[in-house]
Amino acid sequence: MRQKIVAGNWKMHKNAEETEDLLNELIDKLPHDIEAQIIVAPTFTNLASAVDHLEFTNIGVAAQNMSQFESGAYTGEISADMLKSIGVNTVLIGHSERRAYFNETDFILADKVTTALKNNMTVIFCFGEELKDRQNKQHFNVVENQLRDGLFHIKDKDWEQIVLAYEPVWAIGTGETATPDQAQEMHRFIRETVRHTFGSNVAEDVSILYGGSVKPENAKEIFSKTDVDGGLIGGAALKASDFAAIVSSI
Repeated sequence: MRQKIVAGNWKMHKNAEETEDLLNELIDKLPHDIEAQIIVAPTFTNLASAVDHLEFTNIGVAAQNMSQFESGAYTGEISADMLKSIGVNTVLIGHSERRAYFNETDFILADKVTTALKNNMTVIFCFGEELKDRQNKQHFNVVENQLRDGLFHIKDKDWEQIVLAYEPVWAIGTGETATPDQAQEMHRFIRETVRHTFGSNVAEDVSILYGGSVKPENAKEIFSKTDVDGGLIGGAALKASDFAAIVSSI
């Protein structure tokens, strides 16, 4: 049975002091009796302190990225083992900003997924089309190709460690949001694409998050859709009251 999840991607925001302040606010404001899984993804430099800070709470910690390499002469990279050694067992892979600004291809991302799974990490796999793809009515093809090239090399049993996060690139940081019906249409397509290759059990069990300018005002309607299992939240995750309102909408 798939799980409801709300994850906050902090991107390159918040220094050490600001991270502690936001975590304290979240501990205070987030509902403690909610069944959904709550995750925050601070920057690399604040992951260890976040894990310590949230140890006795219902809030988990994820990394925003990791290397496809286990170890070696890869200056500036962070390995799966390094993350696990500080208590981080979940990682975002394939975020649109990593694809766009750091040239991470589907094939690089496939290697990262393989490395994460080998190290028993949970992967939040991100994908989604750009505005030109939707305008050219290629959005379904783009999403299917990203899934197949970046993720579909895994085995059926590996899906227990996979969360999907659909992020229409045209709705990230733009103030634009896919309508709830557009989100449901794509999420249904994603689930059917998984079903076609891996079967109904995998398709029905995998959580599919929506990531595209989710706000307190629209979260409840988006989350109410049949195939939307939660959200990957960007800007609104940086304000405790907004993130708490979104979590409460799940």
